[in-house]
Amino acid sequence: MQQAGQGQLPLRHAVAVFIGNGLEFYDFMTYAFFAVYIGRTFFPSGDPMLSLLASLGTFGVGFITRPLGALYFGPLADRIGRKPVMVASFTLMGFGIAGLCLTPSYARIGVAAPILVLLFRLVQGFALGGEVGPSTAYMVEAAPPMRRGLFGSMQACTVDFSNAIAGIVGLVLSLLLSQQQLQDWGWRIAMGLGVLIVPFGLWMRSRLPESLPQPAPAATDAQAATLAAQPALRGIRPHLRVLLPGLVVICSLTIGGYTANYMGTYSMTTLQWSSTVAFSVVITTNIVSAICDATGGWLSDRFGRKPATLLPMGLLVAAILPAFWAIGHYRTLTALYSASIVMTILYALSSGAIFTAITEQLPAHLRSGSLATIYAFAVSIFGGTTQFTETWLIRATGSPLAPAYYWLCAAAAGLVAFALLPESAPVRHLRNT
Repeated sequence: MQQAGQGQLPLRHAVAVFIGNGLEFYDFMTYAFFAVYIGRTFFPSGDPMLSLLASLGTFGVGFITRPLGALYFGPLADRIGRKPVMVASFTLMGFGIAGLCLTPSYARIGVAAPILVLLFRLVQGFALGGEVGPSTAYMVEAAPPMRRGLFGSMQACTVDFSNAIAGIVGLVLSLLLSQQQLQDWGWRIAMGLGVLIVPFGLWMRSRLPESLPQPAPAATDAQAATLAAQPALRGIRPHLRVLLPGLVVICSLTIGGYTANYMGTYSMTTLQWSSTVAFSVVITTNIVSAICDATGGWLSDRFGRKPATLLPMGLLVAAILPAFWAIGHYRTLTALYSASIVMTILYALSSGAIFTAITEQLPAHLRSGSLATIYAFAVSIFGGTTQFTETWLIRATGSPLAPAYYWLCAAAAGLVAFALLPESAPVRHLRNT
């Protein structure tokens, strides 16, 4: 089996690994940007807020099957290799996105429309459940040891880059099309552009070398059979000191990321800004975030995972509430941009090294499955519900600060959990020896 050499990962291989992750979040941001129009298309209602809640709730349904996909694809990648699983999950993901894009409206086929949307979201969620574990494991295994933080940060960097592209597409469409055209077919164009990436991504992934380390030659067939027969819990138990804090950190990361990307919908529905303003804010913050993600990963290679993460994470905890207060109180473009950018910088700097810090502390035979599982459960519980919950909290309390309190609690929990993780950066180990 051909393997990716340490330190020899070509740029085209890195792009192939994370193109699936990028497509996932391009789809997410497109759905988030056009949630109002998608709600009217498949869930028409006399109350616009109820239609939006139904749309966001349907988006959240796709997260239900993520743990199932993680439990299937993650361990499979540990057994047969990262490459075939990444190809399979990407194929299934493309099918789900294409199906959602092509589903006729409620006005044309009635109740079958929302049912089909739900089914495609379930398929898509199953595929995405197995995407992060194998792709992150691949990058950590293929990267030079002293650059794993930077390579691992590409997981988050790809997400933000894709979000920025989705925002640019949304902004262009909002400028060119009327509100009725956006509702009728404009959002389908945005999602259709994501579908066009699928064949290219499949071709690139099919050409990847394998990164899964080969079993040690000293291991006999009998020893391998004994290891395979051991209960999964027994193999995982020694690594709970990484997995349990890692789960909390990823939950915190998920809530923060989805809250930050919710600013587009928040700007339109709560602050009553135009869609053009909403799109431009999200584009700006995601470009800033992509730069800071890579910076955070690079800093973690130089100074260690914990120092590079805990400092900006602590500052973020202190900044969330004042930033949201400034946005809601002043209701100016300056306040909206400034506060959003400050939160974005701190969030991205603190998130760049998180996946690397968790992944590099797990053995190869558990790496993909463990990371896929904790990520999928975190995203299933909080990713699919964050926008819905924050919209509901604003409606129930009447306070525009409701998302701030929700994110603040999550960020504080993530700060404590990451502080409990062992340091894993090679530079730190070398300094201590």
